[in-house]
Amino acid sequence: MKEKVLVDSGAVFALLCKNDHNHPAARAILRQLQKRRVLPLLTNYITAEAHTLMNARLGPDAARMWVRNNIWPVERAGREDEERAREILLAGRGGDCTLTDAVSFAIMERLGIETVFTFDNNFARCGYRVLCSV
Repeated sequence: MKEKVLVDSGAVFALLCKNDHNHPAARAILRQLQKRRVLPLLTNYITAEAHTLMNARLGPDAARMWVRNNIWPVERAGREDEERAREILLAGRGGDCTLTDAVSFAIMERLGIETVFTFDNNFARCGYRVLCSV
């Protein structure tokens, strides 16, 4: 079975925006993932969050282009993932994590994914292996 790595919205943005201060690190991590033939994985929540981020910072055309051209698989959050995310949020796991982060944690638990490509420290606080951090 191919190794999967969750890709967070900040990493997606850093990959696509050459002006983002994390762009060089994001490109280096992507090259490593490609070399190791690791499967990058998004969630439907991360897709929505990345689209919103791109729309706000790069404009609607860039955001639509990313949605049109995304080739990475998207794992949809189900009712059980959303209920688990609610538990995670209410327990304070992950500190100041967002609902999108909590859904990511729930999906990572369900799929047995231990590694995430992110610039968000909440994932490391929750015990996940982080490929990029601030």
